[in-house]
Amino acid sequence: MMLGAIFGDIVGSIYEFDTIKTKDFPLFSKSSRYTDDTVMTLAVANALTRLWRIVKQPRVTSEHAENASWEKNLKLFQTLLVGEMHALGAAYPRAGYGGRFRVWLRDKQTEAYGSYGNGSAMRVSPVAWYANSLEEAMAFAQASAEVTHNHPEGIKGAVVTAGAAYLARTGATMEEIQAFVAKYYTIDFTLDEIRPHYRFNESCQNTVPQAMAAFFESVSFEDAIRNAVSLGGDSDTLAAITGAVAEAYYGMSKKETKAVLARLDEPLLEIVKDFQASLVNQK
Repeated sequence: MMLGAIFGDIVGSIYEFDTIKTKDFPLFSKSSRYTDDTVMTLAVANALTRLWRIVKQPRVTSEHAENASWEKNLKLFQTLLVGEMHALGAAYPRAGYGGRFRVWLRDKQTEAYGSYGNGSAMRVSPVAWYANSLEEAMAFAQASAEVTHNHPEGIKGAVVTAGAAYLARTGATMEEIQAFVAKYYTIDFTLDEIRPHYRFNESCQNTVPQAMAAFFESVSFEDAIRNAVSLGGDSDTLAAITGAVAEAYYGMSKKETKAVLARLDEPLLEIVKDFQASLVNQK
């Protein structure tokens, strides 16, 4: 439940500025650590947990989505999210935030700044587990992006990531997930074709399609993570986005889950536990 994104972040952390172009690499080392991808993913999770505690009302299915009560909660979610992002940003100031986002955190800004960076996609995965319909997942994904990354590309990256992960966790086939993603991005390349020349890029439009391709070419959760990291570039974020969808589709083993939890400190572990408890109680 969102641990796939954190797993990908931790695995990719040591290769972000020391890129590799192979799938043959150690998943973890003594230097492997969580980064801003994890911290902000957990900010989204905590905002959703707080929203659930405030609202505490029955959830609905997609057949009634147009009249769903969750629509009334999007603004409250955004307010909670801004607060959580500021709080965790202050608690973890050296997690590796991008330049403009770091200023947004430092100055406790509350207005978006038009970014199309991949930060909106890297942090969105909890939405896919919270939502009870594709429409809800996409709406909350857009809301989560809009507080900072309100450029159309920033919003699209978050919506596609959350939508693909929601479809994966609710039993969609690989072909159905590909069809959903194809409504937003043209993925007319293979990993082998782009790997030699793919370089560090922090935009959604040059990260999310590649991350999706890493998932589409995978045969397991671990294989998806290895695909993403092997591209080089912004490896922790690539793997976080890929991991979000791959976990929802393949699941994670006890060993993989343990590897993630062992690398989180107690405050972050509490956020994970609270979010997972809220998911159990709200269904």
